[in-house]
Amino acid sequence: MPLTGKGTNTRSGLRRGEKKTGGKTLLIVVVISLALMTIGTREAPAAVLGRVRTAFQTVTMPVRYVGSLMTAPFTAAGNIMANLTSDQETLSELKAENQRLLARNAELEEAAMSTERLEALLALQSSYSLTSTGARIISGSSDSWAATVIIDKGTSSGVAVGMPVTDGAGVIGQIIDCGLNTSLVRLITDENSGVSAMVQQSRAQGVLKGTATGSLRLTLIRTDQTVEAGNTVITSGLGGVFPKGLPLGKVVSVEKSPGALYYEIVVEPLSSAESLEEVLVITAINDAQRATAEDIAEADKQETSGLTKDDALEPLEISSEDDEESTDYDW
Repeated sequence: MPLTGKGTNTRSGLRRGEKKTGGKTLLIVVVISLALMTIGTREAPAAVLGRVRTAFQTVTMPVRYVGSLMTAPFTAAGNIMANLTSDQETLSELKAENQRLLARNAELEEAAMSTERLEALLALQSSYSLTSTGARIISGSSDSWAATVIIDKGTSSGVAVGMPVTDGAGVIGQIIDCGLNTSLVRLITDENSGVSAMVQQSRAQGVLKGTATGSLRLTLIRTDQTVEAGNTVITSGLGGVFPKGLPLGKVVSVEKSPGALYYEIVVEPLSSAESLEEVLVITAINDAQRATAEDIAEADKQETSGLTKDDALEPLEISSEDDEESTDYDW
């Protein structure tokens, strides 16, 4: 009996200990569950919504892509219609601004071209140490048979009949009439023009004459002298009117007829009448710019070896000593 009572007490004690241990465990589990629920409650909405949103985007991506393709033409058409119906005042302003920019661009281009021409004049003046005054061409010839231009300088500016006129490339003509504020220039392409000239490369001397066609002929060059296409023709300085060495033109062709004493030489002028705007009037020349004794001797030799009396009397440039009424020309 004692043994039985003792065993009963032991099992009862174990049950009471198990109950206490189980209660503590349950309490810990409940606390942990509540903590996890609290944390889960705080984080779940964002996490769940994020996963749902990602899944939705993945599922609807093809649908949205197809939709964008379908709506693209309508969007483009809407933009076109918006442009077509733009405010008329805005379009007018843009058109006016474009016109202002075009005008400004043309103005700048013209200024640049004018600067280039003036720089060429200054370069020629400096290279040949010319005593000169600048002038502008204000009109061309009113006579279709004459190659002349009118400049805006006259006797009030010291300009006189016989003075040579150049542009930035070289000689273009000579003054044949003067007023108070304007002067008439006969161009070297005029058929009544004649300038003492020589071939720069071979020093062969002759007379450069204008023609009715606007080209130039270099005459009185003997066939025993050397002249080739591409040679430069310059003023010889004979007569003391044009400074020696100024460019006149380029040889285009050289022909020799059977039995002829002289070549037939065609020369292209360096400038055209249409391109002339600013010019220099050479008002004086010095001794260094005149023909040398050797040049004169060579001209005399050429005259005695082939020139006839009629050749020697062919008109050249107007002498600086002649007045505007004179019809005499110096050799």
